[in-house]
Amino acid sequence: MSASQDDTAMNAQQLLSEDEQILKRAQADLEQWKMKVEKADQEKSRLTLEKLDTDETKKKAQNSTSVIMQAQAQLAMDSDNKIKEIEIQLQKIDQENRDLRNKLQKLDEERKAKKAETDNLQRRFKIRAEIPEKRVKFSGVEKAEERESCSDTEGVFTITQRPFTLLSGGEALITFEEEKVAQQILRLAKCSVALDQTKMDIKPFCLNLEPSVKFEVHLNVSKKTVQVSQAPPLLPEERMRDRLEISFSRSSRGGGEVERVSYDKRSGTAEITFLNTGVAERLALRGKYPVDTGREIMVDVAPLYNYRLKKFQTYCGNPKRSILLRGIQDAMEEEDLQDHLEIHFQKPSNYGGEVESIKYVSTGNEVKAFFSEDVGVEA
Repeated sequence: MSASQDDTAMNAQQLLSEDEQILKRAQADLEQWKMKVEKADQEKSRLTLEKLDTDETKKKAQNSTSVIMQAQAQLAMDSDNKIKEIEIQLQKIDQENRDLRNKLQKLDEERKAKKAETDNLQRRFKIRAEIPEKRVKFSGVEKAEERESCSDTEGVFTITQRPFTLLSGGEALITFEEEKVAQQILRLAKCSVALDQTKMDIKPFCLNLEPSVKFEVHLNVSKKTVQVSQAPPLLPEERMRDRLEISFSRSSRGGGEVERVSYDKRSGTAEITFLNTGVAERLALRGKYPVDTGREIMVDVAPLYNYRLKKFQTYCGNPKRSILLRGIQDAMEEEDLQDHLEIHFQKPSNYGGEVESIKYVSTGNEVKAFFSEDVGVEA
């Protein structure tokens, strides 16, 4: 082989060697790029997965937000409805309170009216007990055995409420001796009464009295039994009863033989019945009695009585001879004006007649005028 051929071969080998190196480097670069592509693909996959996770989380967050917003809207709606219901209930309660206040006011007015009616009835039916005087005569001496057999003192009292009318200021009550005179005056629309320097017009009215009552009280007072009070249960009930019997049996203290004892520890009272009469009356007059309960105590002693109401009746009087005058002015002193009224109504020219009694009440005063069965007037 020639030298030129050898050089060419060497150049060819050098070129081949350089190409192999370039190829190797290219292969190495290709491997690196493959690795980079793989990494890029992996990163892409990772990012894609993260994106998917983020989208899912975002979707879940959006759904949660939507649910929360719906719940808030529902809560707001429920709250508004609840507030409206409460406002309606408050309005109902307020209306009920107004109704209750109105009802309470009506009840209070009814109570006041009932109280006024009750006061009026109490005033009308107030009992005035008057025991009439009677003439008595001696009829004999009661025998001892008759006195012993009688255990009670009996009495009957007749209670009569006297009818009355209330005279206010500026009113007068006149009673004539004849009924026809009162009727003549009542037919007049007014009466012109002449005073010293002027005249005064007054009006006559018919007089209606309030209802009155009458009844009997039947009273029985025991001659053998007394009522004991202020006897507290310092001992057991049986022993307290025995102490009372022993104490009231002592004749040295004014007692006597005891027949029976009834004791009530709750009220601290007792009823002591003696065998003979006279002891109960004597002790009742004393009012106090010592009782030995381990220590001496003073008890109250009173008569034992019971009563019954009988023959209760109401009646209403209408005095035909009396009239009521109203509209009287205080033109002068009370007595002087009363005298002028009496003089005026005594004159036949004024349709008057003989005056049995008269009562005038000046302004600012009130007087009760009571009537008896013969229609006399007493103020």
